[in-house]
Amino acid sequence: MRKGNLPPLAPPKIGGELLELASPLLDKEGVGGGCDFPSGIHNKPQLKSVRKELRNESTPAEKKLWCALQHSQLDGYKFRRQHSVGFYILDFYCPSKKLAIEVDGDSHFTDDAMAYDKERTAFLNALNIRVLRFLNTDVYNNLDAVRERILEEIKSPSLTPLAFTTHSFTTPNPS
Repeated sequence: MRKGNLPPLAPPKIGGELLELASPLLDKEGVGGGCDFPSGIHNKPQLKSVRKELRNESTPAEKKLWCALQHSQLDGYKFRRQHSVGFYILDFYCPSKKLAIEVDGDSHFTDDAMAYDKERTAFLNALNIRVLRFLNTDVYNNLDAVRERILEEIKSPSLTPLAFTTHSFTTPNPS
């Protein structure tokens, strides 16, 4: 990894083409951001149309979870949807707690997708952003448990990034 153990901020391929940027660390005003993040790493203007498209084409599981998170419904914590950090777009992000929430469907369980998600999680963890992953089926069938797990993570005194795991509240079928 480069510079302070942060992974490179290389743009992803979107539609088979790399995004072109004037400067990968500048925000839309061309100046740095705030907090302890590298300058201009949040909601890059180059990704605005992609973020908007993802919001407009949310999966049913994302829509259901968003209904439970929007308007600070989860104990007053504000969440953003389709928020970008570097060149990664998060399903949901709680900026005050540096917590990303990802809702994973079947497409996340291919070898390539799992490798991408692992790299992405490592990048976010290097920025002290914790990542919680949930299965679509858990959002559909166990929304209360998903909400409780998110609150548990928010209220945890630990600032250590989470290991790469997908939480599942589904009881395995006995064989």
